[in-house]
Amino acid sequence: MWGRNETPSAATVFLTGCLLCLCPVLVALCWNCCHYRGASIAALFHHVRSFGILSVLPRPTGESMLMLVSWMALQAVLFVHLPGPLVRGQETPAGNVLEYRVNGLYAWTISNGLFAAFGLLGIIRFSVIADNWEGLLVAANLYGFLLAAFVFIKAHMQPTHRGDRKFSGSRIYDFFMGIEINPRIGSLFDLKLFHNGRPGIAAWTMINASFAASQYNRFGLVTDSMVLINILHALYVLDFFIHEDWYLKTIDISHEHFGFNLSWGDSVWLPYMYTLQAQYLSHNPVILGIQFWPIFLLGLVGYCIFREANFQKDVCRRTGGLCHIWGEPAKIINTKFTSADGKRHNSVLLASGLWGLSRHCNYLGDLILSLAMCLTCGTHHALPYFYILYMTILLMHRIERDHQRCKGKYGPYWTEYCRQVPYKLIPAVY
Repeated sequence: MWGRNETPSAATVFLTGCLLCLCPVLVALCWNCCHYRGASIAALFHHVRSFGILSVLPRPTGESMLMLVSWMALQAVLFVHLPGPLVRGQETPAGNVLEYRVNGLYAWTISNGLFAAFGLLGIIRFSVIADNWEGLLVAANLYGFLLAAFVFIKAHMQPTHRGDRKFSGSRIYDFFMGIEINPRIGSLFDLKLFHNGRPGIAAWTMINASFAASQYNRFGLVTDSMVLINILHALYVLDFFIHEDWYLKTIDISHEHFGFNLSWGDSVWLPYMYTLQAQYLSHNPVILGIQFWPIFLLGLVGYCIFREANFQKDVCRRTGGLCHIWGEPAKIINTKFTSADGKRHNSVLLASGLWGLSRHCNYLGDLILSLAMCLTCGTHHALPYFYILYMTILLMHRIERDHQRCKGKYGPYWTEYCRQVPYKLIPAVY
């Protein structure tokens, strides 16, 4: 049996409550610092000391509210009506195997195509997202909190799968971490898959393009650094949608419960904090010159490690370990585990290829790519480097959580895997 801890400590509940209150404020501070304080953290704190925290919070606008509602409605229509194969996801802790319609690449293509067409035809300004960024932050926060409240109430009153719910005994913790794993409306409208991919990731490239247009409007040019961040982010986004069926087997879909952390995170944190470099460059143009190429190559190396690691794991999973990795038969550990419904299952752990070098080589690639994204902004300000700091903390924490989850799920098989592959992230280092 596996899943999150059902009985968090009082300290964990307190920390969760702090995150619930502070995360929206942190996003607002980063937005204000980037757009109004010259990306100077010192200037931001001086302003807050002088005028108070309320002076840096965003203000709502009717146009921004309409934009968000229209965007969410479009994505919902595309999610429901676009064709795509039905793919079975990873078995949940309660033994449920759910089907998902995978059509994210079509939705991304249509959404970004419409944005480009409307911009070229003069129906909208290419900078329309950047121009309404302040109001959109308010609208996105409102949506994220309402969604979190909806799934919290739904989990109590009309859960999709009762066996996949987890109650901690703390309403604050349950609201933040979520109760249901895969809350659905109807049979196929999976709220987690929809919000993980559509509102934020599908818009990611449009947001970047809009800030590139804003940079052009402000300075009369689009810098090579802005071009590079658009390329690196587009590479990441396209990889997500091209391999959306693979994503169904990841921790986010298979094990994470859908609460405030994902509903608000997908609605606010992802579009605002993951695009921080493009926002920064729209106000602080950086000319990379010859540095463009080493940063691009660093990002490409990180992406290749990330993609190859995920490919190896996917091939091993699909073939039950009867495959070749780097020209050699895959080295695997055959395992058995018990799901929450009491059923016994067989699985394999890959211990060769990149997965023989470290237990989370995919995270290493992710971090290298994240560093390259931050380097596009030069070294004048620390704010754009928040992303690599956040990703490092997130993935290090996820490594420890994954270790505990796999230890509980696989038992002695996981102990043997750790003996064969002793390094968690960086071969021969950590």
